[in-house]
Amino acid sequence: MADLKAQFEKAQADVKTLTKRPGNEDMLTLYALFKQGSQGDVSGSRPGMLDMVGRAKFDAWTKLKGTGKDAALQKYIDKVAELLKTHK
Repeated sequence: MADLKAQFEKAQADVKTLTKRPGNEDMLTLYALFKQGSQGDVSGSRPGMLDMVGRAKFDAWTKLKGTGKDAALQKYIDKVAELLKTHK
């Protein structure tokens, strides 16, 4: 677990070094994996209709409901590695 946490922290730092901003779908995936890996399943109510960004984030996180924290952390790490190859 400590190794996975260290890799996750490195991935968080690495994603900030991207020279090109990932697309919206990739950004939502990163957001959802980060939240699932750090907080677990989504909680609270879905944001209102006028908060389109908030709704998109909530929906992306909701799709990961039931995914274990370790699995989400690993998927986040893998996604950042993929983005580093294509967005550097």
